[in-house]
Amino acid sequence: MKEKIHPKYDFVEAVCACGNKFLTRSTAKTLKLDICAACHPFFTGKQKLLDTEGRVEKFNKRFASTSGKTVTRKPKTEVKAKAKLANKAVLKKAASAKKAPKAVAPAKKAAKTEAKAEKAAK
Repeated sequence: MKEKIHPKYDFVEAVCACGNKFLTRSTAKTLKLDICAACHPFFTGKQKLLDTEGRVEKFNKRFASTSGKTVTRKPKTEVKAKAKLANKAVLKKAASAKKAPKAVAPAKKAAKTEAKAEKAAK
């Protein structure tokens, strides 16, 4: 091993958020932990329920409103049939919008052919 290129590996006191302190070795000068073996639910057997923004209450409220029953979904075929009907209505509107300008197109063609005929006559 080359000398003077590796960081120092010394004893360091690690401090957990729960207040637990223990000695370990590290290249860092201080170690501040969020969770350790003394407070982790896997090692203690106790589960801590962290509620972020009231999500647990929100879930319990929703679950209570269904009286513990699960919500059943509609069959996919029924949902697909409604989507097809909606799509057909949109297509019909688009088709009717496209047909209106086509009635004007023959008049433009007739005007162009007349202009060409006049040029040829001159």
